[in-house]
Amino acid sequence: MSDKLTHINAKGEAHMVDVSDREETVRTATAAGKVLLSKEVLALIADGTAPKGDVLATARVAGIMGAKKTPELIPLCHPLAISSVNVELTVESDGVAIVAKVKIADRTGVEMEALTAVSIAGLTIIDMIKALDPFATITNVQVIEKDGGRNGHWHR
Repeated sequence: MSDKLTHINAKGEAHMVDVSDREETVRTATAAGKVLLSKEVLALIADGTAPKGDVLATARVAGIMGAKKTPELIPLCHPLAISSVNVELTVESDGVAIVAKVKIADRTGVEMEALTAVSIAGLTIIDMIKALDPFATITNVQVIEKDGGRNGHWHR
């Protein structure tokens, strides 16, 4: 791992990294996180009877949209032609697990897009149930795997 911060130039200023000399490769990134929820709210989500509608379907679409909007939200991210975004939501005993996988063929990675997909899906879940569970918490949002580019495959 390089100890050089790539988003800092020689003057110590933040800048967008020039990736024009990099080879285009297929790159993927997978991120995960969880929204911790009460058992009562989890039952409503699992049954599809939450007052605001289908929480999982709405969060899935929001996660996909979030991945596509990442360069508008994170200042130094490159706009990328995303090939696919897959957001999986699983109701578990203590919350909803979120896993997002993003794929591109480009010159830079898609970790931020995968993290954004998870984060936006989680925020959407909270928005849809906040009146029912004010203690809802997004936790453990992290990259769990990436592949492609100069650094090849990495898994947490």
